[in-house]
Amino acid sequence: MKNINNLTIVMYHYVRDLKNSKFPGIKGLELSSFIEQIQYIKKNYHPVTMEEVIYCIENQSKIPDKSILLTFDDAYSDHYSNVFPILQKNKIQGSFYIPSKVITEHKVLDVNKIHFILASSFNILRIIDDIKLLINSYKSQYKLYDFDYYYKKLAHKNSWDSKEVIFVKRLLQVELTEDLRTKIVDILFTKYIGISEFEFSNELYMNEEDLVNMLNCGMHIGSHGHNHFWWNALTQSEIENELNLSCDFLQRIGVDMTNWTACYPYGSYDDQSVNMLSKKGCKLAVTVDTNIAKTNKEDRFLMPRLDTNDLPKNRAEKPNKWYHQA
Repeated sequence: MKNINNLTIVMYHYVRDLKNSKFPGIKGLELSSFIEQIQYIKKNYHPVTMEEVIYCIENQSKIPDKSILLTFDDAYSDHYSNVFPILQKNKIQGSFYIPSKVITEHKVLDVNKIHFILASSFNILRIIDDIKLLINSYKSQYKLYDFDYYYKKLAHKNSWDSKEVIFVKRLLQVELTEDLRTKIVDILFTKYIGISEFEFSNELYMNEEDLVNMLNCGMHIGSHGHNHFWWNALTQSEIENELNLSCDFLQRIGVDMTNWTACYPYGSYDDQSVNMLSKKGCKLAVTVDTNIAKTNKEDRFLMPRLDTNDLPKNRAEKPNKWYHQA
């Protein structure tokens, strides 16, 4: 029997003409595949808006059969230049989650610097050699272990990335202290990207005018924090500050703060961050856990999503397992 509370939420990041871009090695969705996937979605699902989802949660009313909600993380300029016109043309709302620091301070998130460092070189071993030299140079100052300790601990492949890529990501996103991670990432960014952070930020991310335009055209803009920190690693005062800065930004660009929503950076949540969202009046939050969501009040702050790769990218393909579970 159909569960009247089932909702498919899809997660997107980079959406661009990868083959013809400056960084064809970046992991993202080809624009042509996005166009096809939108047609597949229109054929098989019922696109809904964030406001409709919030209403269903608040009133515990039935959501339409095969409802689907599209979400886009990290405020990439791709979302304005590529995604927004396609959504408008197809009369589908997108929910865009913004780490406000990239807009207000023209900074590039460390996670994005790492993406483009990796995409800029066809020889990842060269990057790893550079990291080895840097680990050795900072070893005494930061009381580090030998490079081999970190490599043995962190270099384990998963279904998406090689062990070398996983090593770079884990070392520079989590393992080292924040100030050392920042130093190493900035050195590698300068070497491999070769343009200023300000210039790269203006290319990579949307600006306030873009966001206001999308908002005025019916798109939903939500919180992805301010600094894109791991929320489950923050103190109570730190997570509150993250949300205050983010919400101040959303309010300034005209977001209806009676219906604001959030997306956990890196999917990082814990009881403290969930409680803080509730305290601040957030209506729902999305994770990176893979599953079909439920529009139940008890699940509103831990709503799972599917990755774009979990759905077909050809309008003619038959529905897959996620359709049948929806």
